[in-house]
This record gives sequence, structure tokens and C-alpha cells, in this order.
Amino acid sequence: MEETKVHKWRWGVNRWFVLLFIILGIIGANLYPPVQPHIQVAAEPLTEHPLFSLPVLGDVYLTNTMLAMVVVDIILILVVLAVQKAVRSGSLVPQGISGAVEALFETLYNLTESSAGTKWAKTIFPYFSIIMLTVLVANLTKLIPGYETIGLLHPSEHGAPIKELFPGVYTLIKGEVEHGGGYGLIGFLRGLPTDLNFTVALALFSVFMTQVIGVRAQGARYFTKFFNVTTLFSKPGFGAIDLAVGLLELISEFAKILSFSFRLFGNMFAGLVLLVLVGSLIPVFFQSTVLLFEFFIGLIQAFVFGMLTMVFMAQATQGHGEGDSH
Repeated sequence: MEETKVHKWRWGVNRWFVLLFIILGIIGANLYPPVQPHIQVAAEPLTEHPLFSLPVLGDVYLTNTMLAMVVVDIILILVVLAVQKAVRSGSLVPQGISGAVEALFETLYNLTESSAGTKWAKTIFPYFSIIMLTVLVANLTKLIPGYETIGLLHPSEHGAPIKELFPGVYTLIKGEVEHGGGYGLIGFLRGLPTDLNFTVALALFSVFMTQVIGVRAQGARYFTKFFNVTTLFSKPGFGAIDLAVGLLELISEFAKILSFSFRLFGNMFAGLVLLVLVGSLIPVFFQSTVLLFEFFIGLIQAFVFGMLTMVFMAQATQGHGEGDSH
């Protein structure tokens, strides 16, 4: 009975908190109606001067997605430290975050073992798990309130007027401004997967490590998958077909980079645009539905990115052609 009363009390308190936040949201949306910000594909620089210059790439600025990467890294490090602390405590029953991470990793390892086999599961699993966990954290952190709405104001031709809330703290407000007299917002943080540089780098790493695992599993014979000339002279007709199929396989490896990059980037950037538009039109109720939708999209995209990486790595360990021992 006592435990039931505690649960009822907690539910009652949570219900009042939800009602309080709804009321505060309605009041805030009426006092300061949301302004639809300027949306751009490229990450916004936070500094006027570049951090350093590279010979080919040119000037490198500190962008809001770089800071988002630091946040993602810190979260991952804290998760690792929490799990390490739980393991060192000697507890036989993991609880809290360590229990959740153990359950997640156990499920992922079973998936890897069922796809790649026991022999290569331990080799593939670290890449599969860290890629999936990184994408998952990067996708979900962008849903934190204020993640893309707190930042620096800068003069903008398509900007909005500002109003001082506290000394040195301003907010954008709706209204007409003279030409070039408005301000725009550059958020301190921006969803990491909405930066194409991040998704391309992750895709390059995934495809490159797939080739490395393929070479480790099959040696030099792995490259016959792309340049199959073993039957070109003994069976010219079938040899020409094998060579053409190998070239198609080579093209498909480069296509994986584009597929990985633009699938994750497109879904997450579309979610950013949807949240911005819905937040400026219906700021209180409907945006919560979009946030829940984005939560599931983030989970699905992380799972898809990780699973495809794992499947491609598992396929790379399998032989092709006449030399296949299977």
C-alpha cells in the first residue's frame, strides 16, 4: 500500500509539472512569438577569423557543429566512465546506465554474431557498436531544448528585430525592420548529423574499415572481388562478365559512401527544418509531436547506419568466386 501511494504521488507531481510547462509555453509563445530563423545547409562559423589554414582545404573556422561534436564526445566518455565504474564496483547485477549499456551491447553483439559468425564477430563488433552509439547520441542530443536556439546574434539582411531581456541578453522578436537592420541567430550548437562533413567522414571510415576487414579475412584474394581476371583467358566469355561484375562491385563501394552520407544527412536535416517551421507556426502543442517523431527517426537512422556497416563488414569476410571455401 505504501509503495502504491508513492507511485500515485509521483504521478500526480509529474502531471502538475507537465501542466505547468504547458502554461509557461503558452505564456512565452504569446509574449515572444517564435521567429522563423534563416536556414542554411552549411554549418555556421562562430568565429570571425579562422582557427588555422590547410594547404588544400583552406581556412578552417570554429563552427557550431564542431562544438556539437565535443558535446557528443563528452557524453560518450561519461557513459564509458559510468560503465567502467560499475564494472570495477564488482556488482553482479548492473543497474542504471551500466545495465542499459550492457543490454544494448549484448543485443548488438548477438546481431553481429548471427550475421558474421563467431570467428569475425569480435573483430566487427567494436566498429559496429561505436558507429551506432555515436550516431545515436548525435541524433538525440539535437532534441535538447535550446540546442539550436541559443547563440550569437549577427546583423542580417533577412533578420528580425531584437529586444533586450536582461543586460547583455537579447531575443529575436517578430516585426518589420529597415533594410539591413535586422539580426540573425547563429546557435552555439547544431545537430551534428546536419553537417555533411560529419556524415561523409563517418561513411569514409565505415567503407574503409570494411575493406581492411576484407583484406584481413581473405588476404590479397579479396581484391579479385573488384578485378576478377582469373577466368579472362581460360573462359573469355565468362571472364569478361566476371570482370564487368567486378567493376560494378568497385562502383558500388563508392556508391556506399554517397548512400551512407546523404541518407543520414538528409533525414536529420529534414528534421531540423521541420522542427524550425513547426516551432515558428505552432510553438506549443504540435512541436511535441514532431519531437517525438524525430526521436524515433534518430533511433532508426542510428540502427540503419550501424546495421549496414556490420552487414557490409560481414560480407567482406566471405570469399567470392572459385576460391570460396564455403
